Amino acid sequence: MSQQSEHQDRRDAYWNANKKIMFGCLIVWFVVSFGFGIILVEPLNNIPLFGYELGFWFAQQGAIYTFLILIFFYAWRMNKLDREHDVHEE
Repeated sequence: MSQQSEHQDRRDAYWNANKKIMFGCLIVWFVVSFGFGIILVEPLNNIPLFGYELGFWFAQQGAIYTFLILIFFYAWRMNKLDREHDVHEE
């Protein structure tokens, strides 16, 4: 196997791992924002959370908090992935 094809294989493995992380984060964000905030809002509104209906809370606050958590998770996981594939910054 040539050095160029080994390099391409490493790049492909890195990109595939990156896509899995990215798609996982997008799925979580979609479920929380669209699923809990729009589709399941009526059943969730039967559950109180600090004096608010849970569906309303997800639509107004939960999706934003989830997005912020996903940003930090993605940064942490990508730093770990960069170290695993030896493409991290020194």
